[in-house]
Amino acid sequence: MTTKNLFILMLFVAFSIQLRAQENVYKIEITKPKKEIPIQSNMYGVFFEDINFAADGGLYAELVKNRSFEFLNSPTMGWLTYGKVNVRTEDAPFERNPHYLRLNNTGLLTGTGIINEGFRGIGLKKGERYNLSFYARNIDSKEGKVRVELISSGMDILAKDDIAVDSDEWQKYTLTLTPSQTDAHSKLRIDLRSFGAVDIEHVSLFPEKTFKGRENGMRQDLAQALADLDPGIFRFPGGCIIEGNSLATRYQWKNSVGAVENRPTNENRWNYEFQHRFTPDYFQSYGLGFFEYFQLCEDLGADALPVVNCGIACQYATEEVAEDLTPYIQDALDLIEFANGPVDSKWGKVRAEMGHPESFNLKMIGIGNEQWGEDFPEHLKQFIDAINARYPDMLVIGSSGPSADGERFDYLWSKMKELDADLVDEHYYKDPDWFLSNAGRYDNYSRKGPKVFAGEYACHDYPAKKNSFYSALCEAAFMTGLERNADVVHLATYAPLFAHVDAWQWKPDMIWFDNLRSVKSANYYVQQLYSLNKGTEALQVKLNKENVIGQNGLYASAVIDENKNQLIIKVANTSKESRTVDFDFSKLKQEVKSGGQIILQADLEVENTLDKPNLIVPKKQSIETSQNKLNVVLKPESFSVFILN
Repeated sequence: MTTKNLFILMLFVAFSIQLRAQENVYKIEITKPKKEIPIQSNMYGVFFEDINFAADGGLYAELVKNRSFEFLNSPTMGWLTYGKVNVRTEDAPFERNPHYLRLNNTGLLTGTGIINEGFRGIGLKKGERYNLSFYARNIDSKEGKVRVELISSGMDILAKDDIAVDSDEWQKYTLTLTPSQTDAHSKLRIDLRSFGAVDIEHVSLFPEKTFKGRENGMRQDLAQALADLDPGIFRFPGGCIIEGNSLATRYQWKNSVGAVENRPTNENRWNYEFQHRFTPDYFQSYGLGFFEYFQLCEDLGADALPVVNCGIACQYATEEVAEDLTPYIQDALDLIEFANGPVDSKWGKVRAEMGHPESFNLKMIGIGNEQWGEDFPEHLKQFIDAINARYPDMLVIGSSGPSADGERFDYLWSKMKELDADLVDEHYYKDPDWFLSNAGRYDNYSRKGPKVFAGEYACHDYPAKKNSFYSALCEAAFMTGLERNADVVHLATYAPLFAHVDAWQWKPDMIWFDNLRSVKSANYYVQQLYSLNKGTEALQVKLNKENVIGQNGLYASAVIDENKNQLIIKVANTSKESRTVDFDFSKLKQEVKSGGQIILQADLEVENTLDKPNLIVPKKQSIETSQNKLNVVLKPESFSVFILN
């Protein structure tokens, strides 16, 4: 090759490289839309479903399973009894929890007592204080001596104390125990040391440290994880459990308020739904009831969104439909009164007597969950009419059923528009491709009529359905479309929220835990990044005059936060290559003075675990900014949040 030819070749290569570099720079323009798009202050929140032992054995800090001996057809499930122990109901102290145990020490070599296994064990921490209580009476009018012990998984006694049951009337007895070791799978033993009989009921063990120091409170680390999300909305007590396997087993909020000892136990919807995750010991103590839910919402600074049964049981399990809706509608009206009513009203008085005379300021209520067919809109109409008549400012949320599209979905949406529901609850548990291809889902939704509540969604990364980074990345890409269309999508909550590693029925889930530890998934951090950086007004983000919904693997949205005087840009790069992007926000006519980047990146199959909780966590770094442009290189398969002051 001659020198001249070599020179020409080098020029050609250089030109090609320059051309390729120019082609790989994506100019994304950020402008204000023609009409302001305000972002709801409560847009991003959490959906709590009592699945995966999320309530009893999870968020609710009670450590004793079946504390009132009321599990259906098995009053001693969760308890090992030895000696002479009988289940009785005569002259019970709590009418809605009639079962109690009679311990009779007749001198058997085994002794007489009971051992509770907890929720896959009882989690105890060395040096922490645990408050035990139970109700008891001495049948023989003598002083009954009861030994209480915390026993490790290795059968060591971690703490013990004695109580004298000295009355033949039902009395509450309490003591505090401090274990000498940490153990995630310990047990509670109550042993009758004196001769004769003692009756015992409602055995409870709580850590002294609960979230916000609440009595009958929440497990500290799990509730704090919710607080760290800064949720705007808290939907409870679940989806399918409010339907029940039958109308008799539906969640009834009135059973969940009042004295905790007298709240009847209910069968959990998820105890035998999945044969491969069979959990016959899954019930609802209602210890975490509607008062506690409302109180938790206050502690989190979140708006409460309770959901009530619409007179239809879970249609996946049965076709049971209530013939008379009157009691169901009355339950909804009474719930609003319980939350907001004056202290001299029937249900406002109940709230006040539980320690909260002030209104909980309830603003919205959900009716039904994933119903379909003609019955649901007919039922919903009666609820809407009754609620609007008495509480015209209350927002009523309907549903588009269990699917994200299709005939049922279209039918229900048409009915929601006819009924003028305030919001429509949409659910989608889909694969990664669906989330990526639906980033523009709401771009063409009608701006008139009901708003959207994305009430349950999660990316299912098949086949394992792990909380992989890939699932979180796809959700981050999809959520740019929620943010861009904040005039249509008013609320959004990932689901499900919690899962016990030893007692789950469904995955993926946002937060996993065992009896002592918890771990935040990559999905959690995506939700947190959106919630903490939601802004106050959505902007337009265009690549070649089109919304950024997957071109070259890029997905983007942007907001202004008028309270913090910030421009916030969110961008997911789902491609396997880095992308160079010029963000041009000169038309905003605002000068950028400084900025930072928060990035979430990992190998696609990686997930956080209890043993390795920090494999995927947001990382912060400073960036160079100009007055009206931002040039960045987006790492492959990453999610970034740029915060510009």
